Amino acid sequence: MPSPNAQSQAPVKVVAGHHYAHVDAFSLLPPDTLTRLVTAESLARVLRAERFNVARFETANDVLSLLNYPGFFEEAFPALYESWHVNLTTGRVGYRTYRDSLTPPILHRKELMLAEDHPPRSEFQALTKAAEEIGLFQDSTRIGFREPWLRLVQEKGYQIVGHEFIPIANDETTTAPAEATINGSPVARHLTALVRHGFSAPVQALARYGFINPSIQVLDYGCGRGDDIRGLAANGVEAYGWDPHYAPDGPKCEADVVNLGFVINVIEDWDERTEALRCAYALAKKVLAVAAMLASEAVQPRRAYRDGFLTSRNTFQKYYTQIQLAGFIAEVLDEEPIPVSPGVFFVFRDKDLEQNFLAGRQRNTTLLQRLERSASVRVRPPRIDRIQIKYEANREPVDALWQTWLRLGREPEKTEVEQLDSLLQSFGSLSRALRFTADLKDKTLVARARESRIADLSVYLALDQFAKRKPYKHLEPGLQRDIRSFFGQYSTAQLYAREQLFKVANTEKINAACMSAAEQGLGWLMEGHSLQLHASLVERLPTILRIYIACGAVLYGDVQTTDLIKIHIASGKLTLMKFDDFEGRPLPRLVERIKLNLRSQDINIFQYPEELDRPYLYLKSRYINEEFSRYAEQLAFDQKLSELKLFNFSDYGPSPQMFREVLEHHRWTVESFDLVRSKTIPTLDAPCGCYLKYRDLIECGETQLRTHRPNLPKESDTYAALYELAINVLDPVIEYFGSIKLTFGFCSPELARAIQHHIARNSTSMQLTKRTATATMCASG
Repeated sequence: MPSPNAQSQAPVKVVAGHHYAHVDAFSLLPPDTLTRLVTAESLARVLRAERFNVARFETANDVLSLLNYPGFFEEAFPALYESWHVNLTTGRVGYRTYRDSLTPPILHRKELMLAEDHPPRSEFQALTKAAEEIGLFQDSTRIGFREPWLRLVQEKGYQIVGHEFIPIANDETTTAPAEATINGSPVARHLTALVRHGFSAPVQALARYGFINPSIQVLDYGCGRGDDIRGLAANGVEAYGWDPHYAPDGPKCEADVVNLGFVINVIEDWDERTEALRCAYALAKKVLAVAAMLASEAVQPRRAYRDGFLTSRNTFQKYYTQIQLAGFIAEVLDEEPIPVSPGVFFVFRDKDLEQNFLAGRQRNTTLLQRLERSASVRVRPPRIDRIQIKYEANREPVDALWQTWLRLGREPEKTEVEQLDSLLQSFGSLSRALRFTADLKDKTLVARARESRIADLSVYLALDQFAKRKPYKHLEPGLQRDIRSFFGQYSTAQLYAREQLFKVANTEKINAACMSAAEQGLGWLMEGHSLQLHASLVERLPTILRIYIACGAVLYGDVQTTDLIKIHIASGKLTLMKFDDFEGRPLPRLVERIKLNLRSQDINIFQYPEELDRPYLYLKSRYINEEFSRYAEQLAFDQKLSELKLFNFSDYGPSPQMFREVLEHHRWTVESFDLVRSKTIPTLDAPCGCYLKYRDLIECGETQLRTHRPNLPKESDTYAALYELAINVLDPVIEYFGSIKLTFGFCSPELARAIQHHIARNSTSMQLTKRTATATMCASG
């Protein structure tokens, strides 16, 4: 870490060209810096100490950031709560809040921003010294955000207590990070490998939503060779199948879940096709999954046959569009199919399960994590001993009650409470237990949970407007309780949902919601045009945007099966994009793009085969946030790529081929999540800088021309060094003075033995050593 700015009287922390100052030291800033700060405060309309307590100055341009760290003195590594990014030249102000972030940016080395005589400075200094001794600052990509930082501290064998690192030793109570969840259900990690490489699309969808687990039965109707059945059985799921060709003696009996995967599209007879669909649905106790080939997936057919085509192998294929497939299922079964991905639909026999599924798709699944995190960092006043004693005696049932309260967003009823008997025995009634819990816990979290749950229900009820309205008495009991609690009457809830749905057509409201989302770090905003974000962030969007996207899901299916979502602000369109290994690559490649026109109800699917050199997604960190896997590494990669100033990343950026060629020309290559010097050996006539070739720097000395001694560099690093010399020294000289003549160049060990005299002292030279190679140059002009 660089030392504080020597030219300033104020204690300043310097990181990568950014200067940080704490509010307690603002008065010590130079007059011109203080003037810039006052201007920034005025433009952002915030007051120091009240809304922000740290200022960051960028030395390269006239930009300031006003940062709010509420726990600057109380927390060892305080978390950023909100920030204002102010451009003094344009007057533009950008705002970002981290209030709900599970892993906000954190601050290190805060003693550097305090004066020598500031009381807590020595304590902060000791904390930093301890962190250095433990080796916590060695990997900069793991220290900038709270959760990766805490994991790193734990990996080193420590925990943070106050402003000290305490060894964990053999404390087995320390827990590992929680299992990830999808739609409120645990991710089936034991199925991951098979889901990725072996299971069919409908079975993957069923597993993703928790409909496949060891406690249920699965019937594969039209199981083919039985690949799905073997995979499910290997994972402890009771699965069996029937197929008219491969398994004609297989059981055709009822099951909780029935899969009719890619069956109806290979049956050429209409009556037989509809009969297969009806039979499969009749055998489903809970849900039927139906999948068929879509037109966009079809290879060119050989010849038309009935309502489909005969392939080159003389097999029949019926290719549907998404809308055609939905219409066929609805017509045959007289039930509304629910799209979950392209060509895959669910049809529910269990209507309570259907309502729970639809409501659950709109559920903010990370709400509890955020509220729990807020509760864990909140400083609570000491409590009266008798209250604490009673809580300790009933910790488990009280905490479970609190979790249920936050999950529901309302006071739970008796049928919804776990360990009810324990609570009644200790408190006498549920209402008393609730009052005790409310007094003990943070009531503001209940308000936030209620607000979030109303948003979830609003999205669900808004989408319900597209279907036939269900009578209140036919609603699932939990949903009935929610409507009574949040809206009072079903009719009121329906009216509110319609109002929210109609807002989707209001461009101004969509634009305002997109701006609000960007302020929360939810996506990349192109003002007035679009908001692009990762699908995992959808549940945190403002309600109007969630409804906007959910309207697209009515056409397409589950948007969570894609990677990026682009909300077109003015055109009523939605673009969904899938990439090859989005999480694992700094430059994922586009596999599929789906354009949804909400106004015309059109869906167009564009696929990008690998042989077409799939486009890269540049600056991926724009579309994710600090909670995303490997975000810090991605951010560092994107910053390094941008700082090269080799590309224009507006619109879609350069083509893949151009990107690779330009990188190689400038001796860079992508290695994992880093940009490193290329390991290739260029040809002698390849450009080296703007005006020269490598040959010019290698075949330019008199001795080499006379003796023809071998003089080729063998190491790729040497070529990188020659390139650096060209762009940093020779190119500027040529641009300023004109053409130059190189009288000395690269010298290999073989050539060096033939040189009898030293280089003339009166020549202007530059020497650069790389392992066994020495590059010596002289410019005259």
